[in-house]
Amino acid sequence: MDVSNQSTVTEFVLLGLSAHPKLEKTFFVLILSMYLVILLGNGVLILVSILDSHLHTPMYFFLGNLSFLDICYTTSSVPLILDSFLTPRKTISFSGCAVQMFLSFAMGATECVLLGMMAFDRYVAICNPLRYPVVMNKAAYVPMAVSSWVAGGANSLVQISLAVQLPFCGDNVINHFICEILAVLKLACADISINVISMGVANVIFLGVPVLFIFVSYIFILSTILRIPSAEGRKKAFSTCSAHLTVVIIFYGTILFMYGKPKSKDPLGADKQDLADKLISLFYGLLTPMLNPIIYSLRNKDVKAAVRNLASHRCLTF
Repeated sequence: MDVSNQSTVTEFVLLGLSAHPKLEKTFFVLILSMYLVILLGNGVLILVSILDSHLHTPMYFFLGNLSFLDICYTTSSVPLILDSFLTPRKTISFSGCAVQMFLSFAMGATECVLLGMMAFDRYVAICNPLRYPVVMNKAAYVPMAVSSWVAGGANSLVQISLAVQLPFCGDNVINHFICEILAVLKLACADISINVISMGVANVIFLGVPVLFIFVSYIFILSTILRIPSAEGRKKAFSTCSAHLTVVIIFYGTILFMYGKPKSKDPLGADKQDLADKLISLFYGLLTPMLNPIIYSLRNKDVKAAVRNLASHRCLTF
């Protein structure tokens, strides 16, 4: 393809729900409501994990990181989505698109690694409780969390650097709400095989390896729990990791549903398929961050007690 004779893309047009204008106001209210719940729920979890001394443990340190991560992940895309529902011509600059892709990609990869780190924390707590204070001391769990952020950021930097080096010319319409990297790569007027291979390797490292690690960890955890003689002891042991396991199932289950479901072969249903894919992707990005604080609040007595103490303290100050 002769790229020199074609204009270089300086901005992208985001289709979003342009073909369904009647849905835009409804989804604006719905997504704004979910975003506010995400900010409030995760913000409260971060606050109580900092202010309550009983929660100054590795488990809640990781949970605070997860909550902050969810706020960053949704903030990297939701404001853009909300603006697209209100703006007739939904555009984003090339540099703005690159930044948005970097942030969302980095947060997604970081969460995969962080969930694996949290699984290791639960493994040590259940399977080696006597060694837990030694293994999961501050000198260990802080670098573990930091390495999750660094790994996610480094992976995103590699993927986005490869993407922005591609020539984009001619078509600049992204059939999505945001700058989703696969949708952007489709617009490149060059061979993207290197990008595809790189993303495939990254998926194995940041999706496959953590899933395998979590699976193996929970085999040992469940095996240890089943060997506990008393029913009360088994219940107490399982309750310490049930919230994390629930979050993992929702997070990875949604990913498998998104990318594992069969595509429609009916050409007449292509538009409906595209709309369904966009909406599933949209709510995937909101569902897990919204449910995380709810799950940890409902399934964890320490968090519920800390929230009550914080609320009562606030009432007393007023």
